[in-house]
Amino acid sequence: MYESTPFHLKGRSVLVTGGTRGLGKEMARILAQAGAEVAICGRNEAQARASAAELAGETGVRVEALAADVGKRPEAERLAREAVARLGKVDILISNAGWNVPQPADAIRDADWDALLELNVTSSMVLTRALAPGMKERRWGRILYTSSIMALASTGDRVAYSTTKAALHGMVKANALHFGPHGITVNCLAPGPFATEMPMTILTEEQKQRFASRTALGRWGQPVELAPVALLLASDAGAYITGSVLVVDGGVTIRMF
Repeated sequence: MYESTPFHLKGRSVLVTGGTRGLGKEMARILAQAGAEVAICGRNEAQARASAAELAGETGVRVEALAADVGKRPEAERLAREAVARLGKVDILISNAGWNVPQPADAIRDADWDALLELNVTSSMVLTRALAPGMKERRWGRILYTSSIMALASTGDRVAYSTTKAALHGMVKANALHFGPHGITVNCLAPGPFATEMPMTILTEEQKQRFASRTALGRWGQPVELAPVALLLASDAGAYITGSVLVVDGGVTIRMF
């Protein structure tokens, strides 16, 4: 459906971490609809296989299932190698896997802090380091990290999450400058309140209502509403966008009071 537009991805190969559900799954879905071959990664192999089969059946393109815990560096490195082995190449990296453990600074546990740094930040570095050389050789690549509006504003108990998501903004700037001459763009998505498993399981009902009321639209976003922005940044349609953080938040961050 996209072949006559700059949004088409036929001939491209994509790796999506955290791709078995939520935002990652919807991003994988729309890239497959645009013609890309896709590898989706999650920690649960059975879930990855089920999601890959679902997307392949819907789109008619090749969707590979990979299992890895990218919060562990050797696993992230193995994932990159396996994705290239399965697909032949990776033109587009969507480093989307992440998690949140709400704790204030005077109560945060070392193990939680370290785990969130490894998953939310280090995995993006490791996958970029592993996959960017191939993109440089081909003179074309797209790297997309999933940040959060919690990098731009926060709450008192989100110190680790906000820190890790803000770190991705610095990573984007440096990597965009380094890889730009090689035809590679590097960007961040900063989603606001999207109705995915993480906020729906962590937040109380009162907190969910408060988030919805702070948007300009008065509601939570659905994962399918983020996916088209990922397609823009992953395709030739976004070829002149790099080093950017695109906020997709229903208007949360425009509200002062």
